[in-house]
Amino acid sequence: MTQDGLMSAPTESAQGSATRYWPAGKPRTLTLPQVGLMHNLRVSAERYPDKTALWFYGREVSYRELREGAERLAGHLKAQGVGKGDRVAVWMQNSPAWALAAHAAWQLGAVVVPLAPMLQAREFGFFLQDAGIRVGVVGAELYEKAKQGGLAHAVVANVMHGTDAGRAGVPLPDGLDMTPTLQGGDVTLEEALEAHPAPAAEVGPDDLCVMPYTSGTTGLPKGCMHTHRSVQANVFGAGVWVDGSVEDVYLATLPFFHVTGFVNSLLAPLMGGGRVVVMARWDRDVARTLIREQGVTVWTNTATMVIDLMGSPNFDPSHLGTLRSVTGGGASLPAAVGQRLFDLTGITFAEGYGLSETMAQTHTNPKDRPKLQCLGIPIFGVDARVVDLDTDRELAPGGVGEIVIHGPQVMQGYWNRPEATAEAFTELDGKRFFRSGDLGYMDEEGYFFFTDRLKRMVNVSGMKVWPAEVENLLHGHPAVQEACVIAVPDERTGERARALIVLKPGQEVSGKDIEAWARDVMATYKVPRDYQFVGSLPRGATGKVAWRQLQEQARAQMQG
Repeated sequence: MTQDGLMSAPTESAQGSATRYWPAGKPRTLTLPQVGLMHNLRVSAERYPDKTALWFYGREVSYRELREGAERLAGHLKAQGVGKGDRVAVWMQNSPAWALAAHAAWQLGAVVVPLAPMLQAREFGFFLQDAGIRVGVVGAELYEKAKQGGLAHAVVANVMHGTDAGRAGVPLPDGLDMTPTLQGGDVTLEEALEAHPAPAAEVGPDDLCVMPYTSGTTGLPKGCMHTHRSVQANVFGAGVWVDGSVEDVYLATLPFFHVTGFVNSLLAPLMGGGRVVVMARWDRDVARTLIREQGVTVWTNTATMVIDLMGSPNFDPSHLGTLRSVTGGGASLPAAVGQRLFDLTGITFAEGYGLSETMAQTHTNPKDRPKLQCLGIPIFGVDARVVDLDTDRELAPGGVGEIVIHGPQVMQGYWNRPEATAEAFTELDGKRFFRSGDLGYMDEEGYFFFTDRLKRMVNVSGMKVWPAEVENLLHGHPAVQEACVIAVPDERTGERARALIVLKPGQEVSGKDIEAWARDVMATYKVPRDYQFVGSLPRGATGKVAWRQLQEQARAQMQG
């Protein structure tokens, strides 16, 4: 990154061959804006005040309404003591309220902490303590858990406010239209929107703006510190890569708390003045109807969504006729599925790659020359390499090693975890590279491929499940003496978590019993559905459970 915000060009040693297949007509570098994310919304609202920014089950929110609502919500948050640098929890399903909450925080120069609605109260409480959060905007259905978790002040949003099934033409999601009884001091979103608008804080590109959480082998979630600059890199990069325009219609099916949905399905469309058709929850037939009826042109998703959509008995390729760009990440789309999608619709699925630490994409496939089951080529200003695990020496094409990444979208580090930050980075040729923890290789044409991972993680439909965290929670079951969670292949979700359980002497319990118990202590997507009971778990020389051995054995048995 140069001082004027220009992304530096990738080095020849890292990906010289990839430049041969760079998309025609696209710049190799982008000059990034030196402004905060709220500025993007202000510009779009001034340009297109009456244009629909968000469509949500029959409710239409204009750019003017979104901007003014964010400024008024910011006024309420300011009255609660929220200021520049303070962390604000945003905990709800995809909705206009989600977009309002994030932009209200940025109006004040605060830091958004996006959290998964599937969390249980205890999990939510960890994030409050770790990030030092006092104030949050939460969905009405999550309010009781938020208070149990210790949230001091809540702005409570009935995310279905203003929706209409008749106007929507699709069924409304269940369980979200709620009006809970609030504790003293807490307010509804509608009450918060009565506040006087807050003036914009002075925000620079290097100020923190969002802190998505990831995890690791210890099971302790870590906040990824992203600045307005690192987020803008992918917001603007996403728009350029898909040739976005003000007339585009985006389908938002990925959750906004997830960096890919946050950037590609919310921030990039709003920056460009597009129209975002928002789904609170995934439903394949609702998605199919909305693509057809709303004239969706751009859709970023996961492989699981594509597989599920095409598996519907109501699937008709003609319903996807308006789509011109379908991109995805989180997990590889099987080549056979990608080929079937192309054969039926003429749509090429352009797979990409990124992490919470890189604010979504660092690699993606050129739409004119994609490869199936491939991470793609490094995007604007990214220097990605494959290095030897022992020496950090860059490997020649075909050599399998760790993928390391240098680019403008890479995080500053982990919140209050200097040791973890130091371990996550390495220096090559005088540049700071993030260690992805993923094993892969680069082919002769500069395309990157994933082979395995160094870090313990299960990728369930693009949602990252950290085995150590799940094991820690499973150990709380009264019948469980020890647990080991591994990743095994799954035809529908790519991978699933399998729990190997050692029971305490004299205890009898079924996998379904443990699963039912686990749903009360961890987010739904983390709960293993696959249980095996064993007498003991193998251990390595240091006494740690040999999880990789168990995982390799399980995969070999399934393939056999």
